[in-house]
Order: sequence, then C-alpha cells, then structure tokens
Amino acid sequence: MDFVDKNIEKYVEALSDKEPPLLKEINEYTFRNIHQPRMLSGHLQGRILSFISQIKKPKNILEIGTYTGYSALCLAEGLSTDGKLITIDKDKSLHSIVGDFFSRSKYSHQIDRKIGEALNLIPEIKLKFDLVFIDADKKNYKNYFNQVFDILNVGGVIIVDNVLWNSKVTDLEKNHNDKITVYMNEFNEYIKNNKKVSKLILPVRDGLTIIIKNEN
Repeated sequence: MDFVDKNIEKYVEALSDKEPPLLKEINEYTFRNIHQPRMLSGHLQGRILSFISQIKKPKNILEIGTYTGYSALCLAEGLSTDGKLITIDKDKSLHSIVGDFFSRSKYSHQIDRKIGEALNLIPEIKLKFDLVFIDADKKNYKNYFNQVFDILNVGGVIIVDNVLWNSKVTDLEKNHNDKITVYMNEFNEYIKNNKKVSKLILPVRDGLTIIIKNEN
C-alpha cells in the first residue's frame, strides 16, 4: 500500500512538521482498536492534506469518508476562520469516538458531521466548496466526483485517495478479476480525459490524485 520507501518516509516525517498530539492519538487509537487501520491517512499523507488546505485557505471543505476523523482534522488546519467542514460517512459504529476526537479539536465548532449515504446527502447540501476529499467506497468514485464537481468553485481542488490501489492498477491483465482495481482504473482514465480539470497523481501511500477545477 505504501509507495514511499519506509526509511525515506521516516526521514521525511522526522524533518517535516510533527504530527499534532490529537492526530497522533487518533493514529494510535485507530491502529489499536479499529478494523482495517491502514485506511487512516497517517502522518505523511495527513501533512500533505494539511498543506494543500493551508495553501488553498478554503471557505468550505467537503469530505466523503470520515473513518476515525484523522483526515478531517488535517484538512481543517487550512479552513478559514468563518468556514465549515462537512464530513460524511455511513458507518454509525464510529460515531461516538469520532465525536469525542472532534470535540477536543479547536475546529470542533466548524465541523458538521453527517451520517448516511453520501450520494443521497450531497444533493441536500446548499454550499459551494473550495476543497473536497474523496476517500469512500471505490465503486462510486466517479459518481462522487460528478456530484461534487457542480458544487466546487472554479479553482477549487478535489483530492482523491487510493487511486493506485496497492499498485494493482498497473497490471490490469493480472488483476482483471479484482473489482476495485477495475473501478479505480476506470476512474483514473475518466479523470485523465476530463478537459475541465488539471490533474496530478502522487505516488504517496496508496496514491493521491490532486484535481483542480478550471471551468464549469
């Protein structure tokens, strides 16, 4: 799942901004207690999300896929003081612990958590966004992208996780029976052919695509 050499990653993390204490706690809690902890963004990817957010200084952020709240708090670090972060997840089992983590963050008053199917909830949101993070069920990545594109301001950024799917997308012949590999490759090709956006895939963690909306 990790494309950066472990020694390089440790070196980079040691010389980059430290993982804030609350995020370090979420990281450790997730790996001790939660199923599939590698879904967590982690230190390096989390700092990338934070940096993009701090550069963009978004008024509003939308996250699809809350998990244990780590990435939301990273993204919130660049949020404008009067801005809002909406995060959506259908998993009710983590609602309580995520609520506790968020309540202890200085961004708690700016975070709006929604529980349910994102495809049903997104059309009900009456906001425009400057930054979107997609990290949920891979089958619907293209559907999520199409839904959020219309509510993303021109110049806005969409970040998409897991686009390399443990490198399986590089060998479709071998992995053609892996449905998620097929979904991710189809999504990557779809974004490649979209003339209204600029796009860049970063080989970090399980692959991050950075997308900039250039026109409506």
